[in-house]
Amino acid sequence: MTTTNTEAVTDKQEPASNEPVSGANSEAFFSCRDVHAYYNESYIVQGVSFDIAEREIVALLGRNGAGKTSTLRAIARADDPVIRSGEIYLQGKSIHDLVAYQASQAGIQLVPEDRCIIPGLTVEENLFLAQIAEPTGWSLDRIYQHFPRLEERRKQDAVTLSGGEQQMLAVARALARDIKLLLLDEPYEGLAPVIVHEIEGILQEVKEAGITTVIVEQNAIAALKLADSAIILDTGVIAFRGSAQEVLDNEDLRHEYLAL
Repeated sequence: MTTTNTEAVTDKQEPASNEPVSGANSEAFFSCRDVHAYYNESYIVQGVSFDIAEREIVALLGRNGAGKTSTLRAIARADDPVIRSGEIYLQGKSIHDLVAYQASQAGIQLVPEDRCIIPGLTVEENLFLAQIAEPTGWSLDRIYQHFPRLEERRKQDAVTLSGGEQQMLAVARALARDIKLLLLDEPYEGLAPVIVHEIEGILQEVKEAGITTVIVEQNAIAALKLADSAIILDTGVIAFRGSAQEVLDNEDLRHEYLAL
């Protein structure tokens, strides 16, 4: 069922009282419940709530400054933004009271926009480092099967890879962990169209592997074609929640919230 929030956000202060948080949806693989998050005193994520089914691919969309990356970082329990209220659950277990490394151990893997490739290490060393601590995910052989270019470059200093190859490595490094929820922040950013096509193929393989994924991407059409469902943020609140096809078919919706 689609839910639409059409109220304009005119006040950047968190309401004095919130509705009671209901906790995890027992039928959902992942639940985000009334999450409010801040960068210092800047109120960015404003009461975001949604559920994700297992194996679902969700496109998290919106204009620049809508709160997309902040929502991903809040889910991944990064230091910023700081969650001041709300709850996050993965497979019924609370995530909101964890720090970043604990969320990673629980199976939430964030691939940030800047990719965070570790300098001074080869491709293979970057992958090995991801598997130093348990629990681990895909084996090196399986990673190379899906990312043959990384196998070709395995002894190369990772920061000397092309932008597309670094994106492949960032995704592969996430898969090297025991992954339950993959968070992708702008995977096509700064890449040539031919490389975007390659990354699309890799993400299609991730989808076929059944990995539950949230993708933030300015190339909304590409993200929607990959996704099962879509969430559109507008100044920190959810303006739309429904199928990806609904967004593709609704020109007025795309124009209003995505400028497409």
